[in-house]
Amino acid sequence: MKKKIGFLSFGHWRNAAGSQTRTAADALIQTIELAQAAEEVGIDGAFVRVHHFERQLASPFPLLSAIAARTSRIEMGTGVIDMRYENPLYMAEEAAATDLISGGRLQLGVSRGSPETVLRGAEAFGYVPPDGEDAADMARRKTEVFLAAIDGTAVARTDPARTGISGGLAIQPQAPGLRQRIWWGAGTRATAQWAAGLGVNLQSSTLLTEDTGVPFDRLQAEQIELFRQAWKEHGHEHEPLVSVSRSVLPITEDIDRIYFGDQAQEDQVGLLEGVRSRFGRTYAGEPDKIAAELAADEAVRAADTVLFTVPNQLGVEYNARILATIAEHIAPAFGWARA
Repeated sequence: MKKKIGFLSFGHWRNAAGSQTRTAADALIQTIELAQAAEEVGIDGAFVRVHHFERQLASPFPLLSAIAARTSRIEMGTGVIDMRYENPLYMAEEAAATDLISGGRLQLGVSRGSPETVLRGAEAFGYVPPDGEDAADMARRKTEVFLAAIDGTAVARTDPARTGISGGLAIQPQAPGLRQRIWWGAGTRATAQWAAGLGVNLQSSTLLTEDTGVPFDRLQAEQIELFRQAWKEHGHEHEPLVSVSRSVLPITEDIDRIYFGDQAQEDQVGLLEGVRSRFGRTYAGEPDKIAAELAADEAVRAADTVLFTVPNQLGVEYNARILATIAEHIAPAFGWARA
């Protein structure tokens, strides 16, 4: 299968010196504009991170629909939607509508979500895990309901008093093929295997909430291999997809060196919510150096899609130049070719 590349924006906005995204409107509009610019240079995907109670992108479907309406080829997606906050049936309607507007280009990443500054944020949205269920359990249960809904399963009944019959009703609209374009953001090898059992694709970012002492790319490659093995064992009829994320900052001009010349170049290991975790390195430097390093990255070689995080607060023009450099000088080294 052809390898793809995309960008991943966290959509930060803050009224601070040097920021090109001073307001939420700036972050939203510039994300649309960056997707258009990325399509022009041949990038395959425009992905956004979803965070609540932060000055970041929070409501993805209006944004993804706007990207769909302003582009013709590029895929658009999430990495990831925190399912703790979602009504899975309403989300199924929104996802299907967005996919239909895009002509089948939606690639939707979902998960339990990441650590956040808010205390019991999902509870503020009205979602409290029932007795015997924690937040992760609730996110997985909601995901299963969401998948059933976009698969056309009856999730409600007709009212016999109004229709004269009793029958099942599916969510409308339905978007053909969307079920095979759902991804689970897995932070461990075990959750990747769970995703394989569910029959969804695998998204793996620059963080794994486990550490065995091996380099990040090797640990992530092990996660991918276990996911694909589990997929085969479950006997799914289609082939799964895998994406990984990388922080890549090519230095081609003096301003790049000022911004990124002192970036850490090694994996980081630390505690995240009390769990020993491994964070992937940042790749900063000359494009040919980064190209060689990514060509040797075990997980990048194993993945179908590589997503590059962008410093969105530096503006559309700056990030479009980064993406053009990646497309021309870096991504071909690990097997990508322009569509």
